[in-house]
Amino acid sequence: MSASSTPGGAASMGSASEPMPSATPVAHALKGRVVLVAGAHGALGHASALACADAGATVVLLGRKVPKLNRVYDAIVRAGGEALLYPLDLEGATPDDYAEMAERIGAGLDRLDGVLHCAAEFSGLTPLDNTDPAAFARALHINVTARWWLTQACLPLLRRAEDSAVVFAIDEDAGRGLPYWGGYGIAQSALNTLMQTLHAELANSSVRVCGLAPGPMRTPLRAKVFVEEDATIARDPAAIAPACVHLLSPAGMEQRGRLWSPSA
Repeated sequence: MSASSTPGGAASMGSASEPMPSATPVAHALKGRVVLVAGAHGALGHASALACADAGATVVLLGRKVPKLNRVYDAIVRAGGEALLYPLDLEGATPDDYAEMAERIGAGLDRLDGVLHCAAEFSGLTPLDNTDPAAFARALHINVTARWWLTQACLPLLRRAEDSAVVFAIDEDAGRGLPYWGGYGIAQSALNTLMQTLHAELANSSVRVCGLAPGPMRTPLRAKVFVEEDATIARDPAAIAPACVHLLSPAGMEQRGRLWSPSA
């Protein structure tokens, strides 16, 4: 099982989302805020966690691989930032586990201002007809159900903040119904619907909900598909991280309810 950062684009086709100017967050855009990054040791999660800490946030690093979480934590602390570890395997975690997580964040930090979903499960291209049933269920669970259970548990804390955000990283191209992307691709389409539904239900609250379509990124998961890809086609996740900070900050209000595809 792999719960790491999204492959970031099934192909280098244009995004259906309206491209917007690149987001360059203001200094200390997240000062005083607490942000939970799910999949914090994956490619996008790692880069975004560092960027959030650099922008002034206290970052809760959630993931299943403790050694990799420790490396992200060490990098944040070396740079003068603040972070906490919360090891959790999204595949096996139950709603009660997420409720306990939210309770601990509330007890220890007394607030939560943002949740950034970067964790993903992708085992490679396979025809649906040949997909192992357990692998299909795992892809849907980690990419959709676990994200919702985590978000649902955090909503009471998020509602207490004057301004808070839930940001879903969504592989938009994989969710277009392309062949062989299996449960992962189906989950990306479902995530977009989840994001829009949750936005509609929280539109009059202090909780902003939006999606980030990062486009092709250079990640280990993408390398499972595009083994010999030209390195210039996909971007470094660090180049996407400022967009994550932007969406988590008050400036992200303009993207509320949208699947945002930041330009290069």
